[in-house]
Parts: sequence; C-alpha cells; structure tokens
Amino acid sequence: MSTLNYKHLHYFWVVAKAGGIARASERLHLTPQTVSGQLSLFEDTLGYKLFNRVGRRLELSDAGRALLPYADEIFTLGEELEGVMRDPAESRMPQFRVGVSDAVPKSVAYRLLEPAVRLPEPPCIVCREGKLASLLAELAVHRLDIVIADSPMSPAVSVKGFSHLLGESGLTFFATAELARKHRGPFPHCLDGAPMLVPGEDVAVRARLKRWFEKLQIHPRIVGEFDDGALQKAFGQGGIGIFAAPSAIAREVGLQYGVVAIGHTSEVTEQFYAISVERRLTHPAVIAISSAARHKLFRQNTHGTRGSR
Repeated sequence: MSTLNYKHLHYFWVVAKAGGIARASERLHLTPQTVSGQLSLFEDTLGYKLFNRVGRRLELSDAGRALLPYADEIFTLGEELEGVMRDPAESRMPQFRVGVSDAVPKSVAYRLLEPAVRLPEPPCIVCREGKLASLLAELAVHRLDIVIADSPMSPAVSVKGFSHLLGESGLTFFATAELARKHRGPFPHCLDGAPMLVPGEDVAVRARLKRWFEKLQIHPRIVGEFDDGALQKAFGQGGIGIFAAPSAIAREVGLQYGVVAIGHTSEVTEQFYAISVERRLTHPAVIAISSAARHKLFRQNTHGTRGSR
C-alpha cells in the first residue's frame, strides 16, 4: 500500500461520524460528488470497501469498523493539538487513563481512584470500562496507564505487564429488611435455601464463593447471575434475592440501596489489583491510589453485623 493519504482518511472519518456523504459534505464544505469521489479513491488505494450501501444509507464494512478507532484517535488528538497551538501558553491538564474491569464494583473503583483527584496538581481522569482482556490489549499499546481489576494477569495473556495487589476485602451479605426477616437465623446457615444473586462467570470471587458454600454444605437457591455488579445490587434492592459485596464498601451499599447487612465473612475475599506495564509503580496518581488503598480503603474490611464466620 502506498503512503497513507490523511486527507482521504479524514473524509472517511467525517462520513462515518456524520452517517452519510450528504451531511459529511456540509461539514467539509465540499460537494457530495467530491467527497464520494475522494472516498472511492481511498478505497481503491486500500483495496477494501469501507462502507456498504444499505438502501439509501451507508454502513461501515468490517474494514471500516477496524479503521474507525484509529481515525478517531488521530483526528481527536489533532483537534486537541489545534486547541493547544491556538494558545500555547495555556497548558493542557495532563490525562490519567484508567481501564476499569467491569467485574470491579463501581463504588470500589471510585474509592480507589478518588485519591488521584486529590493530588496538588490533579490530572484529568479518563476512565474506560470493559472486559479485562480488551483493557489489557489497550494497556499493551500504552493507551491506558493502568488497569484496575479483580484478579491478577493470567500467565496465558501475551501482554507484558505486572500485577500490583492494592488490597482485599471480605464479603458482607445484604438483603431488604423484609427478605432478611424471612431468613432469620445464625449466619451463614440462614443462607441455606435462600434466594441468592451471584456474580457472573467472569467475576473472580464467584469461584471462591461457590467453594465456601460447598465447604459449609450451604445450598442457596440461585435466582440470578450478573456480570454487572450494579445491576445485581439493583435486583437485590428490589427484594429478588440476597447478594454479597466487599465489606470495605458495606456502609455505602447499605445507604445507596436501602438494604441491611445480614452477616459477613472473611473466609471469602475479593481482591483488587492495579495492572501496569511498570514493574515498579512510578506514576504519581498510581502511587496515591496504592497508598490510599493500603492505608484507608482496605485497612478495615469488616463491620458489625448479625453474625460472622
């Protein structure tokens, strides 16, 4: 392929964002025929169709979908550069780019990241949430500074990175007041036969929770499985079942969802990691996060409840 023509790439980007050639031509102040012709030249150069025509609409082809994220990054960064060059004396706030695995509870993620915005010169935090594998891929090409996860990197992952344990927390079990009254009794055996909302397969604590139930010969009635912890808590708030959350955020969970703690255990722990490409943490924001996690968030992870084990 010959040298990439960035003007053609820009036309493609504007057409993709505008949703069609007519709207793109208005934004580019060009005729639709010019935009269409330049786009065709770009496709001929690449050797791929970037759009498929569906009726009167244009839809991105597989090649177009693969190309779009790169064009997004190139031209978004270009727009930022133009802004800086218009006023070079005004320095842009540095960014701290964080990937948060969707298995990490939102309250934990907030509590972990909050120290970064309390720094004397705080960065602008850019959060990306998603599956751990896709976030690690972003980390590998330096699009993220760290990834917050509920498990360390697997040896099977072909990404050079290092897992730094931020801390761990036992689990507290919650229910609505009405559901808690229906399942009175010594904890944790009051969970036997009780409706339970459990994490999805991708959440690391699920396997530990299952082993704990088996060890104690407790058989809750599983009424829901959730990859998204916030959705799981919303179902718990509705009285559908009992659910567990890290004891480190027990107070916030109780207040936010209007539920009561029925017991806690330190035999099952949920762990949280900062994954970086650095063997030793050096980024000021990451150092602040790590220090606060050790000395504040995970210093105490149990609360007075009806019982514990």
